Amino acid sequence: MPFAIQIVRCPKCNQPVYHAEEVPAAGKKWHKTCFKCGLCKKMLESTTLAEHDGNLFCKQCYARKFGPKGVGFGGGAGCLGMDTGEHLGNKSGSEMTNKPNYAAPPGFNQ
Repeated sequence: MPFAIQIVRCPKCNQPVYHAEEVPAAGKKWHKTCFKCGLCKKMLESTTLAEHDGNLFCKQCYARKFGPKGVGFGGGAGCLGMDTGEHLGNKSGSEMTNKPNYAAPPGFNQ
């Protein structure tokens, strides 16, 4: 039986990833130069990595895109901005609101 070489391809650039340049993350193997945040393009490390649906993000961009409204946009501790993250692909309008999606308890007047 002939020796078969399995070529692993980078999910970002679809080029072959050789053993000396691979970075394993999110169940895939990436080039060192392709191992960046999907939004801000910042180089990632194992401590700054967050994964969502096979895509890589830095922790700050992950919180902005997938966290609660206002997280990741503040100016410091205890400061939440009202930026909804629309420029990052978050939905706006009636789909994303801070109002509860359940009925008010009996006797509660709004």
